Amino acid sequence: MLLGKGIGVVDSFTGGLIGGNNKGKKIKGSVVLVKKNVLEFNPLASSVNTGTAIFDRFGEFLGSGVSLQLVSGHTSGKLSKEAHLENWITSLPALTPGDSVFKVTFDWDESIGVPEAIIFKNNHLDEFFLKTITLDDVPAQGVVRFICNSWVYTANKYNYNRVFFRNKSYIPSATPAPLLKYRKEELENLRGNGLGQRKEWDRVYDYDLYNDLGEPDKGRNFSRKTLGGNSEFPYPRRGRTGRPTTKSDSRTESRLKQVNLMNPLDPVESLDIYVPRDERFGHLKMSDFLAYGIKSLTQAIIPALKHYFDQTRNEFDNFQEVLDLYEGGLKLPKSVLDNIRKNVPFDLLKEMFRTDGEQFLKFPLPHVIKEDKSAWRTDEEFGREMVAGVHPVLIRRLEEFPPTSKLDPELYGDHTSTITEDHIKNSLEGLGVFEALFQNKLFILDHHDSYIPYLRRINSTSSKAYATRTLVFLTSEGTLKPVAIELSLPHPNGDEFGVVSKVYTPAEEGVEGTIWQLAKAYAAVTDSGYHQLISHWLNTHAVIEPFVIATNRQLSALHPIYKLLQPHYRDTMNINALARQSLVSVDGVIESTFLPGKYAMELSAVVYKDWVFTDQALPADLLKRGIAEKDVNAPHGLRLLIEDYPYAVDGLEIWSAIKAWVKEYCSHYYNSDASVQRDTELQAWWKEVREVGHGDKKDETWWPKMKTREELVESCTILIWISSALHAAVNFGQYSFTGYLPNRPTLSRRFMPEEGTPEYEQLKSDPEKGFLLTITSEFQSLVGIALVEVLSRHASDEVYLGQRENPDWTLDAGPLQAFDKFGRKLVQIEDAIVRRNNDLNMKNRAGPVKFPYGLLIPTSDQGLTGRGIPNSISI
Repeated sequence: MLLGKGIGVVDSFTGGLIGGNNKGKKIKGSVVLVKKNVLEFNPLASSVNTGTAIFDRFGEFLGSGVSLQLVSGHTSGKLSKEAHLENWITSLPALTPGDSVFKVTFDWDESIGVPEAIIFKNNHLDEFFLKTITLDDVPAQGVVRFICNSWVYTANKYNYNRVFFRNKSYIPSATPAPLLKYRKEELENLRGNGLGQRKEWDRVYDYDLYNDLGEPDKGRNFSRKTLGGNSEFPYPRRGRTGRPTTKSDSRTESRLKQVNLMNPLDPVESLDIYVPRDERFGHLKMSDFLAYGIKSLTQAIIPALKHYFDQTRNEFDNFQEVLDLYEGGLKLPKSVLDNIRKNVPFDLLKEMFRTDGEQFLKFPLPHVIKEDKSAWRTDEEFGREMVAGVHPVLIRRLEEFPPTSKLDPELYGDHTSTITEDHIKNSLEGLGVFEALFQNKLFILDHHDSYIPYLRRINSTSSKAYATRTLVFLTSEGTLKPVAIELSLPHPNGDEFGVVSKVYTPAEEGVEGTIWQLAKAYAAVTDSGYHQLISHWLNTHAVIEPFVIATNRQLSALHPIYKLLQPHYRDTMNINALARQSLVSVDGVIESTFLPGKYAMELSAVVYKDWVFTDQALPADLLKRGIAEKDVNAPHGLRLLIEDYPYAVDGLEIWSAIKAWVKEYCSHYYNSDASVQRDTELQAWWKEVREVGHGDKKDETWWPKMKTREELVESCTILIWISSALHAAVNFGQYSFTGYLPNRPTLSRRFMPEEGTPEYEQLKSDPEKGFLLTITSEFQSLVGIALVEVLSRHASDEVYLGQRENPDWTLDAGPLQAFDKFGRKLVQIEDAIVRRNNDLNMKNRAGPVKFPYGLLIPTSDQGLTGRGIPNSISI
């Protein structure tokens, strides 16, 4: 075992030097924890357990209910005598508000050597959050730290001891022998036995299908397909809760309910969905604040607004009425406001919904209209947002003209595009179509194949939408100009007859100009649905959850890859559980406000069939979409065909920085490909991810085999990229761009008006009203805006890429130096992005709306900023 020199280390409590005669020596240290009542944020709670509170105030100073034992790293694996928490320390500097710090003193035994683990028992009545344990004067070592960051419940909740390891990493074969038992047992405890309903104090990570989206006991219309476990609707796995099934369908898991204090006969959905306790919100109040914001929105705000709008016209008459939401707020009757105030905590109401008298839901101005109220309507901004908006990850190079379909012709007929050269030849700056193709000037945003199989069913509801293809041209100025939009509907005689399509081209004046604006709106509707359900939910939230589960089940907290990845999983299981309960479930906000409606999750499962893990690497994604070509002389080895592509330019710098950091980190622990292959935990982890977590795709040949250091580095880089930068790019700009619904409407409610109809005449006489009657209604707009405002906020305790919650997250010097280097590189990248955003020659950076692309700037302040890359998918 390697030991530090430990010469001349100062004892932080006595001020004396460590060393010399150790006879009768005491090992002093400190324990930092946070009591439950400090971390809890529950504005809906009506009472507390007074007896427990009194006991804990007494125990806070006594500390005797908590015991600790040191575990030796020597061959003997000797345990120290039990020690107990002592005096409460209040004067230590640099403590986070709410921290409680206790002294602890151990009798020293030379045979223990350097403690590698601590057995920790809580005999109090209540749980607390254990942050760190620090030993200050260990002979021959000096300071020894244990970074715990875990909820510790009373000992009778466990049938095993809680064990915490020192902040040093070991691959399994290099682990000190006494730790092997604890390492193995801890993983077994985290896996559980797969039985029973999980309780809040459980620490079990396990898998289940997405069978918790519907409520069949309410009726047939409330049933939803089980996703995962079959070839028709494959899906990543979610965390298992073990809740009982519904009465009417034994395949569907029941939903949690809690008593509605305002109406006991109408229970509401509970937020207390089981996820392993350390995965739950609660580290600071802001995270819970966001969670309760969603809860208040779904359980109080939306029902009250729906009741109100059911009795009104529920329509905007002009764009000024939309702007009034930001400039004046929504005026509601006193009875409606009173009902909302009864159900929503005041602090939430004040901060998130800004109620003032009869003014309600006065939203902050979204960035897309902050500088110019009408620039969003320009074709240049419409094209720019495909490369620098909230959904810049789908545009691809057009490789054939006219565009074709991959749908099965035996089932769906001929779906070749009806866009012709005559439609676009006058918009190509003098080029012919095939010249433009050859010169890589034509690109497409294609929402045809993904929607067609569901479009007939979608249009049988109140939605009226099209499958869309949008062709854009790369101009000589480097901007993207839409040149044609094709709107398609399933053939009225049956799917096998193909589609009925119509092509629209740019126009600026009269009713033709309004028709063109509507064509762009229909394209935006399909793009908004795909963005929210696929690019955002499926491709970040859902695909990462199995990795979170597998990492905790198969990689010990001692494992270097666990330490590398764990910060990028923070809060992901919690926000996903909350989403399944309130957002993507039956009648949830997503179903109610986005185009696919009740078919949303089912459609995402169909798209998941084509998901490929290795394609999630940014370079691979750009190559697959034809946006880039390999070029050894270009930065990052790629030449972008759209040179001013802000997401790709900034993203490649972030990607390369992550990969360089991961490579340097992994090289510290793995000196050969053979060392990767011999790592039993690593191999078990990768096998479980493929065969269980993403089990519906276990037979795919594209999975890395995890046999080389290169495969390890690439796989970890992909996971960090998805959890941090990719999620930031598709999430934190939602309010900036979608907060103003006319820019990115989420629904269309009637088809394109045809000449000779009253709707067409309305477009001629009142184009604004005709446009607004087609897209998202007033109620749905309010719900959508309120939702994306919650989702786009950075929490006060956000931890950003290149940061760690604790600077002592590892003792290993090499990784610490590499991480510091990574942080410095991100600062340089941030400066470079700011310089590019200020370069007026790069017209796609800010565009007509004058909102510079900042979604891949690493850091951010709290709130709605339109920038910042958090470490993890936490909202």
